[in-house]
Amino acid sequence: MHARAVAASTTALLGTAALLLPLVPARAAGHTGPCPVVVAHRGASAYAPENTLAAVDKAAALDVEWVENDVQRTRDGELVVLHDDSLQRTTDVEEVFPDRSPWKVKDFTAAEIARLDAGSWFGPAYAGTRVPTLEQFLERMERHDQKLLLELKNPQLYPGIERETLKVLGNEGWLDPGHVGGRLVVQSFSADSVRTVHTLKPAVRTGLLGTPPVADLTSYAAFADQINPSHNSLSAPYVAAVRSLRGPHGARMEVLTWTVNDAAAARRVAGFGVDGIITNTPDVVRDAVGG
Repeated sequence: MHARAVAASTTALLGTAALLLPLVPARAAGHTGPCPVVVAHRGASAYAPENTLAAVDKAAALDVEWVENDVQRTRDGELVVLHDDSLQRTTDVEEVFPDRSPWKVKDFTAAEIARLDAGSWFGPAYAGTRVPTLEQFLERMERHDQKLLLELKNPQLYPGIERETLKVLGNEGWLDPGHVGGRLVVQSFSADSVRTVHTLKPAVRTGLLGTPPVADLTSYAAFADQINPSHNSLSAPYVAAVRSLRGPHGARMEVLTWTVNDAAAARRVAGFGVDGIITNTPDVVRDAVGG
């Protein structure tokens, strides 16, 4: 596969910088491997409205380097950071646009979404918080020198979103060697979407969300550097099976698990040998696993 050859060449140029997710040497109780990386899920979303700049800022205030987010596309082609394909749960769209049910992201322009309050649902202190564009999100993360686990959300609803996301990442300087070597992973539940990202930009590290059968892992290793399952579906043998394979950049495949919000669960998955833990409460998880 020609993309694999390009990726191998890129990795050689980047050297050790291409080994993503450098793990700190601390160890969790009962865990013999390196401490998992802690990733703030939708930002530090237990403490600020998810997928907003406030959640990015809160992760930075907690000294959490890695942030996960979700990217979708507006009617007029703007990429925005939002988890649901509807604006209903995390904005006041029903009040502002009462006649636009079911309030799907793809049915609103970027200017319309920019009018919405994406913070009051979480608490009065965040009234007036806005849904960020991907550009705004990247700029804020760059200000904090953070690292990004970017999820292409519902790519079946947005044909071409892989290319468009990569274009924005490139325009914002996130496709240079320093970023692709250690500060960026693009993931999705869609294997086709992950494969597309790898084909378009082989240097970018990628993750496949979910828990595919062990028998299928070898095929995913051709274009995915990570397999990122729910912690409820995880076991030590499964983690070992993933980590026994090498991904498209020649490094062993990694496992980041989600969404772990309490100390006991964090210690359990750390004991399985995961490389990273995605969490709404990054401070709780970090304390639990010794990071």
